Order: sequence, then C-alpha cells, then structure tokens
Amino acid sequence: MENERKTEREKMTAGEPFFTNDSQLMEDKKHARILCAQFNNSPEDEAVRISLLKTLFGQCGERIAVKPPFHCDYGYNIFLGEDFFMNFDCVFLDAAPIRIGAHCMIGPKTCIYAIGHSLDAESRREKIGIPKPVTIGDNVWIGGGVTILPGVTIGNNTVIAAASVVTKSFPDHVVIAGNPARIIKRIEE
Repeated sequence: MENERKTEREKMTAGEPFFTNDSQLMEDKKHARILCAQFNNSPEDEAVRISLLKTLFGQCGERIAVKPPFHCDYGYNIFLGEDFFMNFDCVFLDAAPIRIGAHCMIGPKTCIYAIGHSLDAESRREKIGIPKPVTIGDNVWIGGGVTILPGVTIGNNTVIAAASVVTKSFPDHVVIAGNPARIIKRIEE
C-alpha cells in the first residue's frame, strides 16, 4: 500500500510543522472567526453563549463563563474543564491543543499561544507553524494580561500573577510572576 501524504491539518494535530496558510486550515479559521463573532455579538443570554462555545470548542464543561470578546484560531483544539471562568478580551492561538483543567479562572487580556515559528527566516517566509500544546492543571488562577507561550505546562493549584510572561513549565502549588515568570512563592497544600 502506498504511503499517503498527511494533510496540513493532520500534521498540525500530530504536533508536526505545517503550512499555516493551507486552504483547509484557512476554512477552519474562517469557521472559528464566524463562531467567535456570533459569540462576541450575542445577547446577554447564557444559554445562547454556552451553545456557541460548545460548538466552537473541542470540549467544555457545563458550567463555563466566558466574557466577550474572545478570539481563537480554530476552537476545536481548546478543551476546558468544569467550572471555568474567562474574563474579557482573551486570545487563544490553538494550533496545538490548549487543555485547561477544572475550576480555573483567567483574567482579562490573557493570551495563550500553542503555536510557534522557526528561528529560520526561510521557514517563516514559507508560513511554517510549529504546534506545541499548552496544558493548565486544575484550580489555576491566571491574572489579567498574562501571556503563556507554546509548550508550557502549568501544575494544579498554581497562581500566575497579572502581566506575567510564562516561557516555561511550572509545578503544582506555586505562585509565579514576572517576565519571564519565575516562582515567587510556594503554596501550602
């Protein structure tokens, strides 16, 4: 049997470098933008908003609250646990999965990036993306204006101070802050 070439979406979801301007991926992004626009312009009706989010996201719990506006690339690579809250004006670039556990809170203007690009200028010109998942544990509180970079894992019960830039992974039960973020305090279990 002849080896079939992977689609760019298959490469992306497998965590392999992929062509970001692929026509199918552009359609996927368009679909996500339409759903985000519907959500962002929806009336103050929780049932309508949750229905739109359940259509957009790969998975989410029953008890979620997201304050518009919200923007993402694909939506189907976002997986949210139960009892999730996200404040206004957040952006998730979800080329790779973004997984957020139960009982998490995210402050306004937080950005989570699950895609990077090569240091090589030629690869960037060729629109090659490098998907790297972001995983956030249970009971995490992320302050406003936080940026979380590709490939990061945040442990359970961790607090990320406002305006932090998270460039690496952190364990359970810590408070992190700064640019780049570092542990400033351990939380008693």
